Amino acid sequence: MKIETSVTRLLGIDLPVIQAGMSWVSSGPALPLAVSRAGGLGVIAAGPMYRDDLDQAIDAVRRGTDRPFAVNLPLYRKGADEVLDLLERRRIPILIASQGGPKRYIDRFRRIGTVCLHVVASEGHAAKAVAAGVDGLVVVGGEAGGHPPPDLVSSLVIGRAVARALPGTPMILSGGIADGYGLAAALALGAGAAQLGTRFMLTPEARLHPAYRERVLAAGVADTLLVGRGFGVVRVLRNAFSDAMAKAEIAGVPEEPRRAMFERASLKAAAFEGDIDAGKIEAGQSAGLVSEILPAAEVVRRIVEEYAAATVAMPRLTTAPSPMDLENAG
Repeated sequence: MKIETSVTRLLGIDLPVIQAGMSWVSSGPALPLAVSRAGGLGVIAAGPMYRDDLDQAIDAVRRGTDRPFAVNLPLYRKGADEVLDLLERRRIPILIASQGGPKRYIDRFRRIGTVCLHVVASEGHAAKAVAAGVDGLVVVGGEAGGHPPPDLVSSLVIGRAVARALPGTPMILSGGIADGYGLAAALALGAGAAQLGTRFMLTPEARLHPAYRERVLAAGVADTLLVGRGFGVVRVLRNAFSDAMAKAEIAGVPEEPRRAMFERASLKAAAFEGDIDAGKIEAGQSAGLVSEILPAAEVVRRIVEEYAAATVAMPRLTTAPSPMDLENAG
């Protein structure tokens, strides 16, 4: 099965389905390998990984498939320059960078033939990234889990805005997409692929504590909350941590005590250790669109099946008869 777009041509993949690089969830080879083998793009999340572990994950994916894969690197992480050195040495096929400027890496990776994608959340950042020489963009809307854009412009709006501002730039749209109907919407807006995060959390290959997985599975579309305004807003599922943060924000608690409360909680505590009360259960609004745990390859297959159903079901343009046509028919 193939769906050809500007993004699939750029990346050398069969399907415009991108698995988001999610700390802990895809910080290992299993999930990225499964998605790449299924025809999409699997993404190793380098954010929380030790360099040796990242090196081994790259080896494992390469042993498991000859299909393209990517590594996602948040440029603010400690030791990011050393990780960039490793990724350059390993000549990874695709780099997805976020939380920093492309000038930090673009020249060295373009020289070795790595496709460089940059994560953006506004028209301005998108234009700057393209001007810096990136090959394509991952555009994130406000529905996304983890770190959505602070202004919370929806995927429907920011995706179309960037497509209009930068025609011809390969674009991957992310945020609020959980199935093939969302993929069809993304392509209709001008994207060349959709990135799915929360949907791929609910797979056996996701490196995620079962308690976290079950909490996401039980969530509805309105069960997420935004906390951390002023120092790094995150979208999380409601729990003791998020409720305490929300109350502190409403009460006007000064920034430093709120920051301390925010930093005491961690994604690792929830995702790796299973503390779903005090940890950060990062998830997107699309959690409410996912009702079962499926193997990653089956998720990809169903997305394609749903995409086909969505496009077939779209009403076709027809032309109403003119008065002259009616007169002639009479």
